Amino acid sequence: MNPDLAALLKLQERDQAIMAIEAERKALEPELEALDAELARAEAELEAARQAAKEADQRRAELEGKIESYRIMQERRRQRLEWVRGAKEASTLMAELDLARSVLAKEEAEWIRSADRVQEAERRVQELEQVLEQVRQAQAPLRETLAAKQDELAERLAAARKEREQAARNVPKDLLAQYERIRRGRAPMALYPLHEGACGNCFTAVPIHRRHAIQDGQSITHCEACGVMLYHVAA
Repeated sequence: MNPDLAALLKLQERDQAIMAIEAERKALEPELEALDAELARAEAELEAARQAAKEADQRRAELEGKIESYRIMQERRRQRLEWVRGAKEASTLMAELDLARSVLAKEEAEWIRSADRVQEAERRVQELEQVLEQVRQAQAPLRETLAAKQDELAERLAAARKEREQAARNVPKDLLAQYERIRRGRAPMALYPLHEGACGNCFTAVPIHRRHAIQDGQSITHCEACGVMLYHVAA
């Protein structure tokens, strides 16, 4: 076999090894994405619950402020009533006191409901914190397994790339440039064997005279249709 062709085939073997490892790494992505999505959902639910609890607490604080303001105003009306002498003014103040008392009662009832909502929101936060922790604990063993697999693949990939660099040094620069150009094209690989007198990639028939040259193994020939390099596999 032509030594340059042998070097190219060796290089292609290294590239195929790299592609296989990269495919293994990619095959892990759906599982990792599913874990991340599950964790993200639990975190989002917890964050939403915390926000709801914060808003409920703010609402309760606002009501407390309003109620305190109403009580101060009520006390001032009572004090004014003690000093009022006219029946008309006293009647007006009494009406204001009754109305304010009604408003205050409604606000206090709303405050009680808001306090209940705060407690409910805080319980929801605690529940979702437990759910999130359960998700993390449940995922931990699988994440450790996947992380170990990723580390192993990273080591294998680094070693495969190093071997690829060494193999590329044995290929003449002009052939290496052609090889890399073909790999950037549509064909999955750069070199294909003859398949019953046709290109092993696109299955275009190869003229007989060119087929003989390929079978002799003395020259590296390209497919006229798809441009890949062709070689002959001895029976």
